[in-house]
Amino acid sequence: MNVVSGMVMPKSIAINMCLWLTVLLTLPGCLSTLPGIPEPPTGTYRVTTVTTYNRGQRTFLLHVPPNYHADKALPLVVVLHGAFSTGRQTETETGFSKLADSKGFLVAYPEGIGLFGLLQHWNAGHCCGKAADDQVDDVGFLSEVIRSVRSKLAVDPGRIYMAGMSNGGMLTYRFAAERSADLAAAAVVSGAIGSVVDQGKEPWKLPQPESPVPIIAFHGLVDDSVPANGGVSPRKKGKRSYLAVADAIDFWRNADGCGAMPVATLSNNGSVKRQVWDNCRNGSTVEAVILSGWGHQWPAPWFTDRLGTDDPLRSFDATLQIWTFFSRFHRLNPGVQ
Repeated sequence: MNVVSGMVMPKSIAINMCLWLTVLLTLPGCLSTLPGIPEPPTGTYRVTTVTTYNRGQRTFLLHVPPNYHADKALPLVVVLHGAFSTGRQTETETGFSKLADSKGFLVAYPEGIGLFGLLQHWNAGHCCGKAADDQVDDVGFLSEVIRSVRSKLAVDPGRIYMAGMSNGGMLTYRFAAERSADLAAAAVVSGAIGSVVDQGKEPWKLPQPESPVPIIAFHGLVDDSVPANGGVSPRKKGKRSYLAVADAIDFWRNADGCGAMPVATLSNNGSVKRQVWDNCRNGSTVEAVILSGWGHQWPAPWFTDRLGTDDPLRSFDATLQIWTFFSRFHRLNPGVQ
């Protein structure tokens, strides 16, 4: 175990309307609240927290695995949905709760700012939607989510992790930079560290983190919402131009004090290119996973099990890979209260 101190649719798949109806039927409304007992039954609960971040009451989902006991602190993974999505949909698509049941960790799924619990966004500093327009303090909200979970359940403060998709990945990058001492590691799928709408201005960029944060980033080469190589989304055809995944990796490689040369490997018949910088400060690591033929979805069995039997990305599981990455890192003297 390393110790961090101080510190387009995928190819071959067409999602039909029935699949999305399945997701929609699992959206908000049918979840019970977390019971006020030391050892709640396994399951996913809706938790309401009062914040001071301009929005009053906000909510998150909390999944408790079957091995939870009040006398044994477990790791916590905070998972952030993408734009127009929800915590419940993200729970389904990522499979994090199912994995938590087998590996033994808690999962929180915070909800962004939206309309009637839908069409939700996050303020990642440079994007997106009403949350960014209103400058909602989502970094503060996520800190409140972590504090709330720790006040209710036994959480290992040195093993708190964050993962996010798209707009949620952008906020994950921001939280990791602004609250680096609070996380043992972070993961991003299809996210950008910055963007710009006015081409005459410099892109918004992350602040320099105070301490190294291990980072793993996944991005599909045919992502038409947040292009892997940066630029304007060909699908949205707007004015926003995103920084490339290479910019994100360079930022974190420099922030974590990594060397210039990674160890690069190809797998899945050449469809997965992995670059690893593991010679970083305080045992940190930066890893980039680039997927040929993959679009703007979370690359896990909810989607990849539906690929053709001859597709090299069939059954690819970023969720399991993220947890394997997370489980290597434990932060000493974490900053969470």
